[in-house]
Amino acid sequence: MLSRRLIRIKAFKTLFAFVGSESDNVNAAQKSLLESCDKVKDLYYFILNISPSLIRVAEEKIAAGMRKFHPTEAEANPNLKFVHNRFAKLLSDDPEFGRYCQKRGLSWGEYEPFVRHIYNSMITKEYYQDYMASGEDSFEEDCRLFSCIFQDEFEDNEELDSLLEDMSLLWIDDVAYALNVIIAGIAETSRKKRIHHPSTFVKEDDKEFALRLFTEAAVRYDDYFKLIESHLDNWKSDRLVSTDACLIVMGITEAVVFPTIPVKVTINEYVEISKYYSTPNSRIFVNGILDRIIQEKIKEGEVTKQGRGLFEQ
Repeated sequence: MLSRRLIRIKAFKTLFAFVGSESDNVNAAQKSLLESCDKVKDLYYFILNISPSLIRVAEEKIAAGMRKFHPTEAEANPNLKFVHNRFAKLLSDDPEFGRYCQKRGLSWGEYEPFVRHIYNSMITKEYYQDYMASGEDSFEEDCRLFSCIFQDEFEDNEELDSLLEDMSLLWIDDVAYALNVIIAGIAETSRKKRIHHPSTFVKEDDKEFALRLFTEAAVRYDDYFKLIESHLDNWKSDRLVSTDACLIVMGITEAVVFPTIPVKVTINEYVEISKYYSTPNSRIFVNGILDRIIQEKIKEGEVTKQGRGLFEQ
C-alpha cells in the first residue's frame, strides 16, 4: 500500500521527532514508525467504511418519505438504485473487511452528522443524478459511482480533515494518499468482483527499508550533522533548519546503506519531500549539500552502487 516516497516521509517524521526529543530509545522510535505506517491502512479502511453508512442514510430517507401521510410521487415510489448498490453490498458482506474494521474500531457510528452531510451533498451532484437516471444497471456502474463520491466529496474536505485530525494526528497528512489507494482499489474491485485488501507494505522488503532507513539515520545522525556543518559556506549551524538537516542526513544514509537505489533517485526524493515539509528555499539547499556530500563519498568509496546507471546524476 505504501509507496517508497511515503515510507521515506514516515521515516523522516520519525527521525525528526526522535532527534527533537533527544531520546536514545531507538526501539521505541522504530515501533512508532511502524505504527504510523499501519495507520495509513487504518485510514484507508475507515474512509472506505463510510460506503455502507451512506446506504443506511438513504434507506432511512426513503422509509421516512414513505411514512408521510401525504408523500410525494417520488416519496411514494422511490428510486431504489442507490440503496441496491452492489459495491456497497459487497463491502458490507466482506468478512475480512468487517473483521478488520471491528478490530480497529473503524466505525462511522459516532460521526453520523458528517455521513449525512456527505449524503446530502452527493445527491445534489450531476454524477449522482446521472447514475440514478441511467438505464444501465451493472456492478461496474455501481463501482464508478463510489469512485466519484470519494473523488468529489472527500478531496480537500475541511470538515473531514478536522474530524480525522481529532481522531489521529497521524492521519491528517495521509488523506490524499489514502483516497488515491481507495479509488485504485475500487477500480480493481470492479474488474475482479472482489474487495481489494491492501497490505501496509507492498513488498516485505519495504518494511525492512523503512526500519533500516530510520535506524541507520538515527545512529549516524551526529556524525552526518557534523559533516553537513563542514559544508556550510558562510552559514552558521544554528541557522540550519532542523527539517533540512534530517532530510540531508536521511539522503546521505540512503546513498550509503542501499546499494541498489540510484543516487539520482535518492537526491530527487529528498528534494521533493523538502518542498512540502521545509522552507521555500530548502529544495535548493538540500539538493546542493546532499549532492556535494554524496559525490565526496562516491570518491572515497563509501557510496557504492550495484548495477549500471546507478551513479547517474
